[in-house]
Amino acid sequence: MTKALVTVMPKAGVLDPQGKAIGHALGTLGFEGVGEVRTGKVIELELAEADPAKAKALAEEMARKLLANTVIESFRVELA
Repeated sequence: MTKALVTVMPKAGVLDPQGKAIGHALGTLGFEGVGEVRTGKVIELELAEADPAKAKALAEEMARKLLANTVIESFRVELA
């Protein structure tokens, strides 16, 4: 078994209203010095593939086909 973590984030230039709301809320709570806030998601996959290179390629294919909207989101895959 191989565990893969897929991190999906909005691409640069894509509006992130949730990130803006979080940034504003942090400011109202007294947290200073917080710049831009971007939100995304992390998807943890447990894969039966034992070969790390094949597992990473499989997770990348899953991300391209379903987990990320590649028009407005980027993704990265890490094996844990």
